[in-house]
Parts: sequence; C-alpha cells; structure tokens
Amino acid sequence: MTNFRIAGLQPAKFTEFFGKTNEQLSAVGARRYVVDEKPGFPDRIEMRDLEIGETAILLNYMHMDKPSPYRASHAIFVREGATHAYDRVNEIPEVMRSRLLSARSFSVDGMMLDADVLSGTELREWILKSFADSEVEFIDVHNAKRGCFSGRVLRREPE
Repeated sequence: MTNFRIAGLQPAKFTEFFGKTNEQLSAVGARRYVVDEKPGFPDRIEMRDLEIGETAILLNYMHMDKPSPYRASHAIFVREGATHAYDRVNEIPEVMRSRLLSARSFSVDGMMLDADVLSGTELREWILKSFADSEVEFIDVHNAKRGCFSGRVLRREPE
C-alpha cells in the first residue's frame, strides 16, 4: 500500500495577516470573521472546522504555483493566531471527510491526470487508486460546493 501525507499550510505564511486591523486586511483583499456557525469556517492550517467565537481570516492563496495551465489560487480560511500545522500520514482530517470534495491528481510538472467529485468518506480510496499510477505526484483537494482549496495530498513512501 502506498502511504500518503496530508499537511496543513504552514502558519508562518500567514502571520503577516494576524493582528492587522480590518481596514489593513481589506486593503490587501482579506477579511476577518468571528466564527458564528460550525461547520462553515474550515481552517487550512490546523485542518479543522473552527469553533464558534474563534477568529478566521479569509484570504486568497496560491495553492498551485507550478508553471502550468493549471496554476491557480482561491480563497481559504486560516485561524488567526494558529501556530501548529496539521501533519498526518494515512489519515484524512474530519474537515475533509465531512464534505463533498473535488479531487484532482497531478504530474510532477503540474499537469492534471485525473479528477472526480466524491464524498469525503470516499477520499482515502480515491487517493490510493490515484497513487497506484506512478505518474501521479500529488493530489489537490477542493470543497466541491464553494470550491475553496481544502488541501494537498502527497505521496509518502515507507521509510
């Protein structure tokens, strides 16, 4: 079996947004929200749905930065003040398992090889099937309904 790794985004990429005023955030195209419903604010650092009362920053994130036709960015939420990223092997976080997803497999040069829309409970099977193809370098997962980038799945060979 091929092992896989899902890691949240590194908090250091977003600390510049933490503590800014709402006006400063707006000037760079970002917004602060106080979480008022759960689920509804999926954090991309800790890979969890934020709790009511926590603060989220909504901003644009370049998730596919390879020089390919699939280069892309989209809106994501990050928990303001997050310091530790989710990082697990062979584990699908609940924030993915509980949603309708769009999964897309890519080659090393950023070309899409396959794609599907599936329930989060089907993601593990899709990942394993995709990584059976040696051409697949990584998988990007998006929330299907709102389209936000959910996370990247990397191939992880046994050590």
